[in-house]
Amino acid sequence: MPVYQYEAMDATTGAEVKDTVDAPTEAEAQALVRQKGLFVTRIQEKGRGKKEKDKKKDKDKKKAAGGKAKKTFSMGGVGAKKLCTFTRQLSTLQDAGLPILRSLRILEGQSKPGALKNALIDVIDDVESGNTLSEAMAKQPKAFDNLYVNMVKAGEAGGALEVILQRLAEFKERAQSLKRKVQGAMIYPVAVILVATGIVTFIMIWIIPKFKAIFEGFDLTLPAVTVALIESSNFVVNYWYLLPTVPIAFVLMIKLIKKNKTGAYVVDWLSLRIPLLGNILAKSTVARTARTLGTLIASGVPILEALVIARDTSGNQVFVRAYQHIHQAIREGESIAVPLKETRVVDDMVVNMVDVGEETGALDNMLYKVADVYDEEVTVLVDGLISLLEPLMVVVLGLIVGFIVIALFLPLIELLNKLS
Repeated sequence: MPVYQYEAMDATTGAEVKDTVDAPTEAEAQALVRQKGLFVTRIQEKGRGKKEKDKKKDKDKKKAAGGKAKKTFSMGGVGAKKLCTFTRQLSTLQDAGLPILRSLRILEGQSKPGALKNALIDVIDDVESGNTLSEAMAKQPKAFDNLYVNMVKAGEAGGALEVILQRLAEFKERAQSLKRKVQGAMIYPVAVILVATGIVTFIMIWIIPKFKAIFEGFDLTLPAVTVALIESSNFVVNYWYLLPTVPIAFVLMIKLIKKNKTGAYVVDWLSLRIPLLGNILAKSTVARTARTLGTLIASGVPILEALVIARDTSGNQVFVRAYQHIHQAIREGESIAVPLKETRVVDDMVVNMVDVGEETGALDNMLYKVADVYDEEVTVLVDGLISLLEPLMVVVLGLIVGFIVIALFLPLIELLNKLS
């Protein structure tokens, strides 16, 4: 009877367990391990490593003969939109009952050359070599993140891969939809700011110096506002390269600071304190992590592992520390609601909903509801921010134009008086 080596996580304590089990098939081996109250993270037949090497040699020979798809050069990772479409298509093919290898070949064949196609070629090769789909995807971090891999792994362990892929597709689509809404709402103010900056820069570099030459030719005593405008123009003319350099340097400095854990925490804490914008960042992070956590719990991923993945998807050190505190508290026997309240990163409504979810055994549904509520609030806040920015931009641009007009016309009025 074959002997299977496995790595698993204790569902109660979160401890990692490594052992072997005798079983006729891999599916039965996984079932035996789950009966012990363990969640399988990796399982492999003893001695399969050598078989895989032999298979890889055969594959290399076939590749040399030109029988396999060729990878193309690509830079960067897989875009969220492409990954979202791929997940939905894979979910549909699995729901139709196609074998996973055939589904992957179909999607690889219709993919355009790029990072996703290259990743699928490697995934197909690994699956053909005997690896599970989650193991193959884990080797492609540029295409499939930790959340994706763990959900696929949970689907394989539970024998419901098509259901998990459907949930994953819905999760990706919701995240993509919210991102598109925010990006679409920001197009107008960003375009106005860029155009206004370009016009003001043009006036400072080409128009103001001409007026300066006129004023110097008539030897006028210039008002303070005109002197300030001319000095500003001189600065822009002499140091124009600082206009793009300063914002880029600021962004690079923030990135360097965030390399350090303490610096990253301070930057993220300050960003959450920015009026209105901080509220949008906080609520969007809560919505994203709540939906991630709910999706993982509904897919059968153990709570401790799900918290680690949700923590990694938060993208904010304030929330990272909060999830670490919750993780530690659960390991010590606490519920989620108590440490969640102690972190003070969410309001009482969320804490109460999580508490009710734990009591009723419907934590995943409660987390989905929290995510839906916060997604809606983020949309409302973004719309409010845009509504506020529009009159604010008009006022600021009016003040800038008014300042330039007054600064230029005051000396001209004095000049006309002298000439008359």
